[in-house]
Amino acid sequence: MVKVSARTVLTYRANFVLGLFAVFFQLLAMLYVWRLLLESGKDFGGYTWPQMKAYLLVAFVTSSLVSAYGDFRMAARIRDGLVSLDLVKPVTYQTARFAETVGRAALELAVTFAVAGSIALVTGGIPVPDLPQLLLFAVSIAAVVPLKFLVVYLSTLLCFWTQNYMGVAWARTSLVALLSGSLIPLVLLPSWLQTTAMLLPFASLTATPAAIYLGQATGGEALGLLLTQAGWVTVLWVAGRLVWRFAVRQLTVHGG
Repeated sequence: MVKVSARTVLTYRANFVLGLFAVFFQLLAMLYVWRLLLESGKDFGGYTWPQMKAYLLVAFVTSSLVSAYGDFRMAARIRDGLVSLDLVKPVTYQTARFAETVGRAALELAVTFAVAGSIALVTGGIPVPDLPQLLLFAVSIAAVVPLKFLVVYLSTLLCFWTQNYMGVAWARTSLVALLSGSLIPLVLLPSWLQTTAMLLPFASLTATPAAIYLGQATGGEALGLLLTQAGWVTVLWVAGRLVWRFAVRQLTVHGG
């Protein structure tokens, strides 16, 4: 199923490339703006330009994951009632969709890391942590895949009640961008909003891997963040199973 999903991404490569380009141009704009701001001499959370550049590249990678429009395809199947065909398959719906996500994520990781590495080289490089910290960062990035899948999956299940996914997708994208730290570092948010973000799973999507990469969280603190990511994956996985049970009761197959 993972291999099938990888081929699906290649089949719909136009959507994948367009989505990647959108995030890429957003990254270029953010790099330009932050360089001007930091070179002005003002303090922004204690970040230097090389650190902010590294932060933005990490955010680029995490924002590009789970972005091959699988959620829109799933939403369309829910609206059309075709999801009923998935109910008779031996693999649970959630597990099947996650396997597809892993297939897409493998390709997305390869492409986004190549792009991020190229930008880092062209712009003068970024700080590189030592090997133990890099390994912790790799684990954190790996945890982003199931975590982001579950955030997307749960929001897509709302189509069973709303029958309209576009508004849900926009709301989710905006919420994740702000509270994950992919738009701006959480330290720059008002204290009350920063505290709120840290109590939600979204911070584990970008702020956590960025903090580990930059060495802002090391040793026991970094391990604690990884455990938090794992905890959110577990909680949201169970939540996904529970919401699915209620969602299928709303299923209406037209003409059936």
